[in-house]
Amino acid sequence: MANTKQARKRARQSEKRRVLKSSQRAMVRTYIKRVLKAITNGDHAAATAEFKAAQPVIDRIADKDVIAKKKAARIKSRLNARIKKLAA
Repeated sequence: MANTKQARKRARQSEKRRVLKSSQRAMVRTYIKRVLKAITNGDHAAATAEFKAAQPVIDRIADKDVIAKKKAARIKSRLNARIKKLAA
């Protein structure tokens, strides 16, 4: 357990951040799953619409450092590639 006043405060802050980031990560996963579900159903229009909804959420979470910016770019790139493959 933290002994100093500063360490106790840092522990409180870390816990608050952990809880917040956990819910934000879960939200992003939900958006990604919606896109993947539309892709597996073979519905190009729905997949595109879901991807357009997911993109700003993924970017916003990356800006807040919940996930790394390069990971966000990788996720978006892979989803977009699968959607394009679906159209072909």
